[in-house]
Amino acid sequence: MSELRYVHLGFGEESVEYQEAWQEQRRVHAARFADEIPDTCLLLEHPPVYTAGRRTADSERPLDGTPVVDVDRGGKITWHGPGQLVGYPILKLPRPVDVVAHVRRLEEALIRTATEFGLETTRLEGRSGVWVLGDPVAERPAIGGLSLDFDPRLRDDEFDPRLNGPEYAPSNAGQRREDRKLAAIGIRVAKGVTMHGFALNVNPDNTWFDRIVPCGIRDAGVTSLANELGRDLTIAEVLPVLEKHLRDVLEGAAPKPREVERASV
Repeated sequence: MSELRYVHLGFGEESVEYQEAWQEQRRVHAARFADEIPDTCLLLEHPPVYTAGRRTADSERPLDGTPVVDVDRGGKITWHGPGQLVGYPILKLPRPVDVVAHVRRLEEALIRTATEFGLETTRLEGRSGVWVLGDPVAERPAIGGLSLDFDPRLRDDEFDPRLNGPEYAPSNAGQRREDRKLAAIGIRVAKGVTMHGFALNVNPDNTWFDRIVPCGIRDAGVTSLANELGRDLTIAEVLPVLEKHLRDVLEGAAPKPREVERASV
């Protein structure tokens, strides 16, 4: 893979509106497809915004009518905002395109970043992104006085955690000692070039996630580096560490397309 170029679009008071950043992604994507620029990763913060991938259900959107931007990436609904480091790697992949391998590389860079700050994270089977594991189910505290065997989030199709207060709020998953997502990933590949990317929770107000069903997952929650480490942390501290690991993983991977199996004659 070619040398990775970083572009800082804006942080803090200069955070970038989602639609503006999406338009910039399209421009960079076209230039990368035409080989006018090298592989490029846009890094930024957004003002508060909900974005919904193609698989988002109506029952996962905000109940209060808060606007949601529908986008062309994979995945479901999530939130972006202050304290969250967002990256849009726009890379030309080898053919045949291996989308899963690209997602795994992004996860690896984020896992290495968390490790450098002293936080152990992992992947979860069937759930993209980077996770902090909770306690074994049998050792978790009961919710609302109910045994976990009767957790309504899992047993009642009509149960809505958005209506049932802090006990079920995604931002309180750490108190419940459940699995919680530190970084979300949602991508699109068009003409062999990637778009969209990842969002790493550094020190955001995670209660924004309580208005939705984040990523469509009802039995887990969200967290941040600051929450897990028990100290304040800034985007400025995390940015160079993340850039280093993205460069190591994306430039050093030398990704190869999967072998095509041919039937013997």
